Amino acid sequence: MLVLIWAAGHTWLERIASTGWKEPLWVGIFPVNADGSRSAQSYIEGLGDPDFADIEDFMAREAHRYGKELARPVHVALYPQLRQSPPRLEPGIGVLGTALWSLRLRWFAWHAVEFGGRAPPRIRLFVLYHDPANVQTVPDSHGMQKGLMGVVHTFASRSMAGSNNIVIAHEMLHTLGATDKYDPSSGRPLFPTGFADPDRNPLYPQEKAEIMAGRRALSPQDAQMPSSLGAVVVGPATAAEIRWIHQ
Repeated sequence: MLVLIWAAGHTWLERIASTGWKEPLWVGIFPVNADGSRSAQSYIEGLGDPDFADIEDFMAREAHRYGKELARPVHVALYPQLRQSPPRLEPGIGVLGTALWSLRLRWFAWHAVEFGGRAPPRIRLFVLYHDPANVQTVPDSHGMQKGLMGVVHTFASRSMAGSNNIVIAHEMLHTLGATDKYDPSSGRPLFPTGFADPDRNPLYPQEKAEIMAGRRALSPQDAQMPSSLGAVVVGPATAAEIRWIHQ
């Protein structure tokens, strides 16, 4: 019982500290060669902090829209490549299986991560890069508020760097308490929380996407993922979940 109470208190303190927005939130990117390919390895070796700068710009732009005065709410830094992959969450394993995976991921983050002599970030994102020549789709990504970490699957392609950063930002916001705003069965944005401009007339097509919906609605049946975070916004429901506003 004492351990459970401590864990609950620790999670609450993490939640308050990570969404206080009094100082920059440090986010660490830990790249992983997901398929062991030479192409993915070459891509990882060419990465640097500037490749993730538009995540910082996106968070700053959107935070300022909601009246946050911090110049850089989020700082994203590239950390050393990991030589082993984090545990995979298998589909359909249920609540207990997901809880066990969460514990395994925390153990992995504690024992397998190297910081290269630098201070550990508050949020740890394990970004797995796949060679697009080998796969057309990648496994689902997951961001965890408990433990402030995520597993993000992306493509090792410069042409997809913008959409990769949308996925990274989406999972990062999951760690801060933001929830998905799309229909899991179809992938279409939910109305109104998953629409960038739910008051638009005509409603379709939406010009931008809401970050936790991931896609902009083109019609009641069709949605499209933007090519960069320049066409993505943080909607009011998400802003409330990450404590930018109160509703």
